[in-house]
Amino acid sequence: ITFGDKRVYIAGDTENTPEMKKLKDIDVAFLPMNLPYTMTPEMVADAAKAFKPKVLYPYHYGQTDPKRLVELLKDLTSIEVRIRKMQ
Repeated sequence: ITFGDKRVYIAGDTENTPEMKKLKDIDVAFLPMNLPYTMTPEMVADAAKAFKPKVLYPYHYGQTDPKRLVELLKDLTSIEVRIRKMQ
């Protein structure tokens, strides 16, 4: 989705597919992180490292600890991981 000069990618229930990894110029990405049916923190990190969004919001993480994703991406300062508290 493009809003003015910003490109936003919102993934549905998916895994880190080759098509996702080929995305370009993404400003904000929303990636699902929880098993089953979506990605592990490692898979989200792998996808994010491939297409390098400026801001990454993991969502749908249920019982998965989002701090694991932050840890996996801590050395990649070009991606800002934002964790929203799930309610």
